[in-house]
Amino acid sequence: MFRLFASSSKNALRLTSKNQQQVRNLSIHEYMSANLLSEAGIKVPKGVVASSADEAFEAAKKLGTSDLVIKAQVLAGGRGKGHFDSGLKGGVKTIYSPEEARDLAGKMIGHKIFTKQTGASGKECNKVFIVERKYVRREYYFAILMDRATKGPVIVASSQGGVDIESVAEENPDAIVKLPVDIKKGLSLEAAQHLADQLGFVGNAREEAADTFLKLYKLFLAKDATQIEINPLVETSDHQVMCMDAKFGFDDNASFRQKDVFALRDPTQEDPREVQAEKWDLNYIGLDGRIGCLVNGAGLAMSTMDIIKLHGGEPANFLDVGGSASTKQISEAFKIISSDSGVSAALVNIFGGIMRCDVVAQGIIEAVKELDLKIPLVVRLQGTNVEEGKKLINESGIAIFPCDDLDKAAELVVNLSDITSLAQKVGVHAKLSLE
Repeated sequence: MFRLFASSSKNALRLTSKNQQQVRNLSIHEYMSANLLSEAGIKVPKGVVASSADEAFEAAKKLGTSDLVIKAQVLAGGRGKGHFDSGLKGGVKTIYSPEEARDLAGKMIGHKIFTKQTGASGKECNKVFIVERKYVRREYYFAILMDRATKGPVIVASSQGGVDIESVAEENPDAIVKLPVDIKKGLSLEAAQHLADQLGFVGNAREEAADTFLKLYKLFLAKDATQIEINPLVETSDHQVMCMDAKFGFDDNASFRQKDVFALRDPTQEDPREVQAEKWDLNYIGLDGRIGCLVNGAGLAMSTMDIIKLHGGEPANFLDVGGSASTKQISEAFKIISSDSGVSAALVNIFGGIMRCDVVAQGIIEAVKELDLKIPLVVRLQGTNVEEGKKLINESGIAIFPCDDLDKAAELVVNLSDITSLAQKVGVHAKLSLE
């Protein structure tokens, strides 16, 4: 993805208030994107999706050509240079027969692929997409993104496609063309034709490229997309303009009117903790640290994470339970935190306004008892029904470290995390308690 113009949702932890829900910007598989493009009248190679090796064999036969490409369907970039736990190298392969399709599909489907974008855990491939192979004269890059700087869509294009566009932007920025679009006026035919000229399309390909740009922009608006990225967009040997690979992103806020699009969601490609959090109406994002956090309110959650870092710790997650969570939601939030094996301590920081501290306390107690929580837990409660909440915790008989001061609470949880982590490294179970 060309990051310069996209909203940096990951850096901002994709946070919103509880009432707005966190924005995940739905992504869909390549074969689904190809279907959307085809339905919009945009040319794509013929392809068939398969869920098993035998289906891949039949798909290759159905396409009726010996020039084919098999592509692993995972929501991560860098598939071509990735590797599978089956030993297969590369998630995009040229094939020449149905037998070869069956053989490679067997090494992809049901196996994890590891790329520069999947992380160390990889992603499981459940389907493959078999498409006809096209011979191309030239490759281009084309994307439409929502751009905060111009407060609307911006087209990003280059005559250097089929490669990492970020590298092109770094090494040869003049090769990148930017075209902000007035969302009220839309993309005009003249602007589309001028863009085709800038990219080097000539003859009939120029008109076809301009038509493709217009259709892509129309699709972008119609589907409430946050991104459409075509890499590569190509001119074939017979001068057709085609989209060879596509990545779509959609605004979660539009899910109520894009039900057909959001029905394409594949939760198996997402962090299971985030999927579970969404089920319980919690805002959760997994991070790489060792200190679990449970907080109400995005602003308080961010400041809690900051103060943990100030004391030398690293948060394991962002988790906002919002202002009106129930006891059950608090309990489920703890289940999500404890499901992360890297967590060595947890900090609860609640400021009770609408949220009552006694409800939080009861949720904590139920979760600790049900999960038999082994990690040290520091709890800071302030606000509505705080005394009732503290009383519940004190009378529960559970080893919880209460702390009224946030700075001291953060310092304490960092120290407890260090102790627990050290014990875990040497294979010792450390049970900590207050004297």
